[in-house]
Amino acid sequence: MKKKARVKQQRVRRAMLSRQYAVSVAMAIGAGLSTAAEKDTANFEGEEGAGSNWIELGAGSIFTSGNKAQAQQSRRISEGAFGGIQDLHFQKEIAKATTFSLDARGIVDEHDYKLGFGMKKEETYFLRLNFENFRTWSNGDGGYYSPAAQQYSLSDHALALDRGVFSLEGGLTLKDWPGLRFKYSHLYRDGDKGSTIWGQTHPGLIFPSSGLVPTVQYFDESRHIFELDLAHHIKKTDFGIGAIYELGDLKKKRGLSQYPNEGALAGEKKITNREATDYDLLNVHGFVETWLKPNLFFSAGYMFSDLQNDTVGSRVWGDSFDVVFAPDPSNGQGYTNLLSNARKQSHVVNFNLMTKPTKSLTITPSVRVERQDWDAKSSANSTFWDNLFGATASATDADAIDVRERLDIRYSGITNWVFTAQGEWTEGQGNLAESGGIFNAATSPGATIQRETDETRFFQKYSLGVKWYPARRVSVDVGGYYKRNNYDYEHTLDSTPNDSIANRYPAYLTMQSFNTYDGNARLTLRPLSNLTLVSRYEYQLSTVNTTPDPISGLGEADSSKLMSHIFAQNVSWSPWSRLYLQAGINYVISALNTPASDYTAAVLKAQNNYWTVNLNTGLVLDDKTDLNLGYTFYRAADYRDNTPAGIPYGSGAEEHGVNATLTRRINKNLRASLRYGYYNYSDESAGGHRDYDAHVVFTSLQYRF
Repeated sequence: MKKKARVKQQRVRRAMLSRQYAVSVAMAIGAGLSTAAEKDTANFEGEEGAGSNWIELGAGSIFTSGNKAQAQQSRRISEGAFGGIQDLHFQKEIAKATTFSLDARGIVDEHDYKLGFGMKKEETYFLRLNFENFRTWSNGDGGYYSPAAQQYSLSDHALALDRGVFSLEGGLTLKDWPGLRFKYSHLYRDGDKGSTIWGQTHPGLIFPSSGLVPTVQYFDESRHIFELDLAHHIKKTDFGIGAIYELGDLKKKRGLSQYPNEGALAGEKKITNREATDYDLLNVHGFVETWLKPNLFFSAGYMFSDLQNDTVGSRVWGDSFDVVFAPDPSNGQGYTNLLSNARKQSHVVNFNLMTKPTKSLTITPSVRVERQDWDAKSSANSTFWDNLFGATASATDADAIDVRERLDIRYSGITNWVFTAQGEWTEGQGNLAESGGIFNAATSPGATIQRETDETRFFQKYSLGVKWYPARRVSVDVGGYYKRNNYDYEHTLDSTPNDSIANRYPAYLTMQSFNTYDGNARLTLRPLSNLTLVSRYEYQLSTVNTTPDPISGLGEADSSKLMSHIFAQNVSWSPWSRLYLQAGINYVISALNTPASDYTAAVLKAQNNYWTVNLNTGLVLDDKTDLNLGYTFYRAADYRDNTPAGIPYGSGAEEHGVNATLTRRINKNLRASLRYGYYNYSDESAGGHRDYDAHVVFTSLQYRF
């Protein structure tokens, strides 16, 4: 009898572990078996005595028909085969209270690498060294023009962008002494990525022109971050100070084609846009928190930051990319020798007081004050189609101060009820001075500006929430909030007219208000001990009201209205210890209306409606074998083709995903798994040119020791 009970307990435990494992597997399969998600699966518990260290080897491949670049971007996986060390963890006590740890990962052809070392001695010190690199892919294709059934593709291979970090961290954790932590991090980003700043073309060699030609961005970015923190505890008080110094070198290039393969008469050109920014940031901060009384807690913090950056750049037209600027009557507007520098300083201080007048009532008032000052200057040599070019310059100087008060209240004095309320108010004001412009004052005397603006702001938000437990297996959550942000502008100096079509923004506006109403409800039912139902609904309405300069002859208008409904239903059922079932459905209705859609066919009412379905099940086949099955579905039918009247927006995508995972515990130390995923994707907005079918196969072997 004892043996049968023990076997039953083991089955239940494996079913629970299988469920946790399946969730991580579903995430991994859904992401194209990405190695980042795979890391979570390495924490699968082995049998008793299996050991706390492990190494997991894995290999897989993706087989794609259709748009391979889109498949790589969606599944976050490279084309072809890949494999290597999925996860390695080793930890050992090398001396009394001293632990050494090693974590590593290396996937060939995925550019996914990790190597980390750690050393820790209890109540003495810690030291960590870490390196990590991972790659993302993007489809660099351009737009689709339906009247001519013409797609502007870049390549069958996705663009690749690598991100990585190297860090060294250490600290002292001596008992009864201040805690000290130092960390150095080097972060980088290098590679290519698609851009939606598409070049112009004449699709089907007809007019007018449209922006459909693919554009590629090239990144070469590097950042260095130094952190130092000191914290201590004396009696009932914790306090600390710290500093962060960061410097970076960010380089970016964008290659844009104009009217490719259409000849000089159409204006065929290549545009190379370069930007390079060097910056340094200093941040100093401190905090203190203490119990003034058993029911009265106080905390305060302060932060100062100083950011400085310098930018250089150019936008050069030519017959090919990366050429030196040469005047040409067929060139469009560009610039060379861009020089810019900016500086921003911020002071932030906040105070919080939490009091409990009674056991069931908590009141927390807080105040936050932020002061910002910044200025920026830039100059460049503007280039024009008629060979005229000259120096342009612009400058801005601004300051702002915001004071935010907040009050949080929580009451639980009624059995099975919890009430929460929150109020938040922000008063702010600022000044902005602008001069110059993007055009040369000599060649375009009316295009530069002189402007000074005083701005006042008032934000307010009110939230209410209640949680009710009417029965042991039933809970109800209801809440909502109202938020209103008001901006008032007074232009004490403005050299641009507001009674004509040109040069209206931003001095054209004298007031804007943003209003949001939100209500949500959630019902959780547990009719059976092994069945859970969660239903959720949220409604949100946002409006924007705009008041223009009276000289324009226009009055206040509702410039936009956004309405959203969100429905969600989740079910979790474990009919017996060897089986669990999970299902989730989400449906979103969202629409954005602006006055423009009432006056022209070129602008449609924006729709962002979509729904998703997730199904997942796990079955313990026997004492050593688990099977997990999953299905995902996504559908957005918001695409409306209004070419050639305007640019069609809205998603018209549909995706199906099926995955299966078979796990076999060979013995207490060895576990093997085989996974398969199939994905079908279609995109109506791209005329089917981004459609693909993908098969992903992956197998792994984990050994615990």
